[in-house]
Amino acid sequence: MNWISNNLSESLIMAGLALLVIEVVILGFSTFVLFFVGLAALIAGGLMAVGVVPNSMLSALSSVGVLTAILAVLLWRPLKYMQANVETKKVTSDLVGHSFILNEAVSMTKNPAYRYSGIDWNLSSEEELLAGTLVEVTTVAVGKFIVQAKLS
Repeated sequence: MNWISNNLSESLIMAGLALLVIEVVILGFSTFVLFFVGLAALIAGGLMAVGVVPNSMLSALSSVGVLTAILAVLLWRPLKYMQANVETKKVTSDLVGHSFILNEAVSMTKNPAYRYSGIDWNLSSEEELLAGTLVEVTTVAVGKFIVQAKLS
């Protein structure tokens, strides 16, 4: 405890870095609380190191608290906006491209089951496919193969 009070600015900077690492690496930047407190601790430690903030425990705690509140007010909306703008990507699967011959006809209204890899998959197609047609899986959904006729 004596080392922390003797090196308060360095302790705040190390604590701030640790909180930022926990927020980004472990929590995946999902909560902003540790980010705000960590950033405030870094700033307060820097201000304390250059002599703007007095080197005392009370001033360290109060400056971290005030800076946390200011950072939360200023950065909340931009960070929420950044988090909301997630690019949706179509999931690719190694099952896409799997070819097989239909045992039963498949259409928009007729969805027979096909057993593959120990799972019964419901088949679906936008076109009418007759039994005996060579088909290829184009899309995989939960328990469902969407197929189309495979061109040779």
